Order: sequence, then structure tokens, then C-alpha cells
Amino acid sequence: MISSFNKIFIFIIIIAINSCGNYSFTGASIPEGTETFQVNLFSNNSGNNVGSIYEPGLDRDFTIALQNILENQTNLQLIQSNGDLLYEGEIIEYRVSPMTSTADLNAAQNRLTISVNVIYTNFKKEEDSFERRFSFFFDYPAEQQLVSVKSEAHEIIFERLTQDIFNASLAKW
Repeated sequence: MISSFNKIFIFIIIIAINSCGNYSFTGASIPEGTETFQVNLFSNNSGNNVGSIYEPGLDRDFTIALQNILENQTNLQLIQSNGDLLYEGEIIEYRVSPMTSTADLNAAQNRLTISVNVIYTNFKKEEDSFERRFSFFFDYPAEQQLVSVKSEAHEIIFERLTQDIFNASLAKW
């Protein structure tokens, strides 16, 4: 026979579990009935902006990084077309800028900045859809060439950009 205390305790546990709804352990709020997502190739239009340069392969690498974070932090399935959630957009900036200078006005530190314009469409909950710019940077010593820090810089920038996109679209941060 279950005591009154145990019945209340079990009732509270059941209510707590049910109130979690479609939240995942990563903080994602997946709309009811959402099972798939699609990430279209982000076009690399960074060379079209003044002061920004074109980096070959950046479109592929960024698209894969976004797909990976969504696969790793949700239980949604990546598909090639007709996804419940659609991520698309373009890389609009790839810029190296001097950040600090020495006493003789030479650059002491450079900053690589990557900006993307993201169009997120949620076909299950249209009011959550948005178009927004995301940007992040990586600082490195001016005596180093970009080519020597590019892999590390891209990894750090992509990690931050994709997490920001995930948070804006699914975690509502």
C-alpha cells in the first residue's frame, strides 16, 4: 500500500516530467512535431564587401559546422530538402583589421572577423522564424600571418557563430 506522502511525491514527479515539454538537455525548445532540419549551403559573398576578402571553401566549412552543432545538440534528423526547420544564408564578411598598435604606429595585433546573415525558417512555428546577422572575431599577433592561425581561428569563430545561431533559433537566448 502506497502512503499519502508517496502518492503526492509520485504526482509531483509526474507533473515535473510532463512540464518539461519538448525541451532537450541542451536547452533546445523543439516545436511539437518537429523531426527534421535542413541547412542549405551558405553562399560566400564576403568578397563583395569593401575591405572584406574571399576565402575559398569557407562556405562549405561553415555549412558543415552548422549542421554538426544541430545534429549534436538536438535529436533532429538532417535532411536535404523539405525540413521542418530551414537554415540558409550567406557569409557576408571575412575581414582582417589591425586592432592595436605599437609606439611606432605598427600593428601589434590583428583581428579576423567573420559575419554571416542567417535566414531561419520554422515551418512548424512560423512566428519563430527570423533573418539576422551574426558576427564573431579572432585576435592574433600581427607578426603572424593569417595562414598560420587560420585553422584555429575558423574553429573558434565557427564554434561561437553556430552556438549563437543555435541559441537564437532553438534555445531562444
